[in-house]
Amino acid sequence: MRPIIEAVKIEGDEALARFARDFDKANVDASAIAATPDDFARAEKTLAGDVREAMEFAAHSIREFHQDQMPEEMWLHEIRPGAFAGERTRPIASVACYIPRGKGSFPSAVLMTAIPARIAGVKDVIVITPPGPDGNIDDATLVAAKLAGVSRVYKAGGAQGIAAVAYGTKTIPRCAKVVGPGSPWVAAAKRLLSHVIDVGSPAGPSEVIIFADETVDGRLAALDLLIESEHGPDSSAYLITWSRKVAEDAAAALPGYWKEMGELRVDYSSTVLSGKAGGIVLARNADDALAFVNEYAPEHVEVLSKDPFSYLGRIENAGEILLGEWSPTTLGNFVLGPNHVLPTSGWAKTSSPLSVFDFLKRTSVAYVTEQGYPELARHAKVFAKYEGFDGHANAVSSLRGKLLKR
Repeated sequence: MRPIIEAVKIEGDEALARFARDFDKANVDASAIAATPDDFARAEKTLAGDVREAMEFAAHSIREFHQDQMPEEMWLHEIRPGAFAGERTRPIASVACYIPRGKGSFPSAVLMTAIPARIAGVKDVIVITPPGPDGNIDDATLVAAKLAGVSRVYKAGGAQGIAAVAYGTKTIPRCAKVVGPGSPWVAAAKRLLSHVIDVGSPAGPSEVIIFADETVDGRLAALDLLIESEHGPDSSAYLITWSRKVAEDAAAALPGYWKEMGELRVDYSSTVLSGKAGGIVLARNADDALAFVNEYAPEHVEVLSKDPFSYLGRIENAGEILLGEWSPTTLGNFVLGPNHVLPTSGWAKTSSPLSVFDFLKRTSVAYVTEQGYPELARHAKVFAKYEGFDGHANAVSSLRGKLLKR
């Protein structure tokens, strides 16, 4: 890992091209790291129309949701007579959106990362992603980037991609922050480079808990259990219920659903649900099931019930809560609007989904009038003296009044 990062730091684009050939098995030249206008034009022409329509639909939802998150640009309240305090919010300068590739392409990740960044007002937004075997960036990623208002997309995946945006290369600009999900290699590179670039909240392998009470069909619970379990063998997917019938019906339904999936996804799903990091859990009661959810703090929680809102107030730790039988994780992953870059590995206990706030920074603002100053100064001087800061104390002493001719 460290040799990869060091090579990119020293060699820049040449290292990126070499690693693309070695790791991605893609014929990439150091002079062709960036997507060209012709690449974007080709993608627009060749991408299937229904995929384009779905991305436009999702982009609208994502914009609406994240626009509603935006805080006021500045607020200033009178804390005490003559003393005003507040905050000013500004976008960060630059961000790189990391888009994984793996066995396919993930245009939804482009929309989920780049659109909030643009809404927040980030001036420089770029996308980095591994090249495909043909040495190109896939069409869907390019079209999604354009829909999100991003025109700079680069062939840089894995640990080498994170190093590229941390240090900058001749082609790829150095960025203040990098966001987006990725492989364990990407996560490890982020940890190693966290002193160089803001790596944001951790987002690791996919997780879901299907929380189902006795009012739902176990077959429906099984159907939704497969959503996150098919992401990969390192995913996690649990159904928890205190209804033996729901548990038994779900277990019986799984083989039939697997017959409707491709071989690779069945392999992933069956591996996860074998008990390695998933399966069906029969709790003693609702209290125990809720305790399991809150302790696990999963990325996604689906609440399957005829009355899902009755449980909402008791779920404390989750990246996303999807309520009811018509709210499968699939909708949240793609088109509902809330971000699908969510905290995993228990981080939902302290972290939040990706949002406009990840691209904004707050600055405290204060203003004290001549009339408001005396009372604040008197109390501040006591603190300064008690904590042994003479300079602090002098700054709010009679010396100030003399200088201001008071």
